[in-house]
Formats: sequence, C-alpha cells, structure tokens
Amino acid sequence: PEPQPLPEPAPLMGREDLGAVGPVYPIAEANMLEWIEQQLLKRERSGELDQLKEEAIEQALDSLENPEPTELPTLDYDTVQYHDPSIMAARDIRDHEGQVIVEKGTTVNPLDTITMTREMLFFDGRDRRQVAWARERMEEARDAGKVPRPILVAGSYLELMREWEEQVFYDQDGALIRQLGIGAVPVRVYQEPGKRVLTLEYESMTGRGPR
Repeated sequence: PEPQPLPEPAPLMGREDLGAVGPVYPIAEANMLEWIEQQLLKRERSGELDQLKEEAIEQALDSLENPEPTELPTLDYDTVQYHDPSIMAARDIRDHEGQVIVEKGTTVNPLDTITMTREMLFFDGRDRRQVAWARERMEEARDAGKVPRPILVAGSYLELMREWEEQVFYDQDGALIRQLGIGAVPVRVYQEPGKRVLTLEYESMTGRGPR
C-alpha cells in the first residue's frame, strides 16, 4: 500500500493575557548595606549604640582586671615535688642552616643548656594569706640579692601591680600550671644548683588566718 501523508500540525495558539491569578508584587530586593545603615542610624538616635559601646568597654576592662582563674586548692601541710622538664623531639629539629641539631625521638632536657636564675611564685591573688606569703618571700629573696617572679593563677594582677608598684605576671589559661604539673598553691618553683629537675615547694596556709 502507498504511504499515507502525515496530518498537518495543529496551528499554534496565539499569545494572550491570561490576567492575574494572585497578588502581584514588584520584583525588588532591599539593599543590604542600606538596611544595615538604617538600623545603625536608628540605634544611634535611640542611644543604643552608646550603651553597647560602654558595655563592650566595661567587659574588656573587667577581663583585664579579672582574667579567667585557674582554681587550685591549698594544702594543710608543706611538701616538695620535682619536675623533670625533659621533652622528646617529635621531629628533627634543624638550625638556620638546615643542619639537624636534635634528631626525632631524642630526649632533651632544657636545664642542660640553660639555668633558671629566678624562682617563680605561683599563688591565688584572691587569697590574702597567699598574697602575704608571696610578699614575704619576695622581700626575703630581695634581701638575698634576687627577685622572684610573682605569678597569679587567679585574681587581679593589675590591682596587685598598683599595690606593690612592681611587675606581677599572670598564668593565662593555666599554661604554666599544666606544663609544670602544679597541683596546689602557693608554691615556689626553682632550680637547685647542678640539678636537672625543678623543685616545686608547696607551703601550707594553715594557721595564717582567714582567706
């Protein structure tokens, strides 16, 4: 049989306006920078910005005056422990010329090459007994020709600096406490002549009065 011709395609419908089928809004996005500027101006007029600024300043000053404390107990007896500062090299340590000076896996004691010349006094600045202990120890050491490093683990070091009129340090985030394995305060940390360990000398606060 002969092939039949294909049917003609249906004519395309013309375009026409179907009308609105729902609410119609203009397509426009608010400029984010303009919105932020408007919000800032609004808060500035209301005084909210000045209040936020004052609160931020107060919080910053408070964090300086009273850093995050490291809570440590006091002991009711005197005792001594020793800390070996030796570390094992996790990788080869090279000098400025690229030469290996410490091989990976080697144990190194920094006290073999340097000497701790000033003892450190760790204490809680919120405890009047410990502050008095540190002051007494500093005066004794000063009379002997040496000045220890007073290091707070809690309390306001700035307030103590103003009171003592000399430099007071702060163990931020308890970094030295962890490194030396200190478990209580107050404690003297020093190196005895010729020793390859540090001596941690804890002193009891029993009988020294109220905190």
